[in-house]
Amino acid sequence: MNDYGRPGGTLTLPGGTTCSRLGIGCWPIGGPAHNLGMPMGWSTADDDRSLAGLERAFALGANLFDTADVYGHGHSEQLLGTFLRGIPRSEFAVTSKVGYFTEPDADHAMEPAHLRRRLEGTLERLGVDYLDVYSLHNSNFGPGDIHLENAVATLRSFQAEGLIRAVGMRGPHRFAPERRTTDPGRREDKHARFLRQFAVIRPDILAVRDNILTPPSATDGIREFSTAHSVTVIVNKALGQGLLTGKHTAAAPPWYGDGDHRRRKAWFTEPALAVLGPYLDEIRHRLGGGPQTLPHAALAYCLRRWPGAAVLTGFTTLAQVEQNLTCDPAHLTTDELVFLAGVGRRAQQALDNFGEVFTDEAVR
Repeated sequence: MNDYGRPGGTLTLPGGTTCSRLGIGCWPIGGPAHNLGMPMGWSTADDDRSLAGLERAFALGANLFDTADVYGHGHSEQLLGTFLRGIPRSEFAVTSKVGYFTEPDADHAMEPAHLRRRLEGTLERLGVDYLDVYSLHNSNFGPGDIHLENAVATLRSFQAEGLIRAVGMRGPHRFAPERRTTDPGRREDKHARFLRQFAVIRPDILAVRDNILTPPSATDGIREFSTAHSVTVIVNKALGQGLLTGKHTAAAPPWYGDGDHRRRKAWFTEPALAVLGPYLDEIRHRLGGGPQTLPHAALAYCLRRWPGAAVLTGFTTLAQVEQNLTCDPAHLTTDELVFLAGVGRRAQQALDNFGEVFTDEAVR
């Protein structure tokens, strides 16, 4: 474990497990995948590197691991389970999600029987007899939320059976196909939908997307809302899926293989990276030019903005694990926090000026 204990400090989940505030997001290790007619995975993953990264993360003190049944269609859960089988169950927290994968014999991903089959598969792949958190992965509960109440009742029954310790849901967001197929002018307001569904779900955990490039309107009031309702927050996308690490540049734009979700996101293209680059340089100039400057700033920004929350960081290499988990949020001053918010706001506005194609919410 590093010299300041659990990375980012600690928090206690609703089920009672104490874990590191910097947790490991296991979407990338699922590898390439397609779902709902779109690329939904990561083409840069390698199983041997993933297992080595998980081992190193745990050695550095990270003991919160977040995955989902759709990540690599179960491959992420399977790999994570291979690693976790050598660790006493009381020494880690594991979360998973359901709702983005529908089996052929189910009409909808949120049907009770389907939810039970998916949970059973998740537990088997992970090699555990309970999850610390099981979350509804999206807000699609059918027309008029027809499946919402039964889905909630089913997850609460899992909780009563001891199969899960806490129920989670996502903050305001859009179901992935909705962004591609729905006229923006006719979409239901995602904040209104969130509030309506929150009142039914009454979750123990809230997953929130946030990073330096997130528009203020996307998270306005969510911190206060979660506090008022005594809901623990898990923040994801803290590194902008790699955009905020500085590893992608317009001079050397990334290339992603088949099944990689970044192939459909304009912010990973050369024109967008050319816009983003100068803003990242501003951060380097203010905070230092070392290789850890940008990822440490991005992670500390979220840890400081969300006190008492967990912040997830993904990886595909051992070096990324070591880089990310040595972040100390105490090193970021209040002035630097305000500076990062200002730079990020200007960067996001500059990217949005390129048009609707540059506002993919999944990147944020």
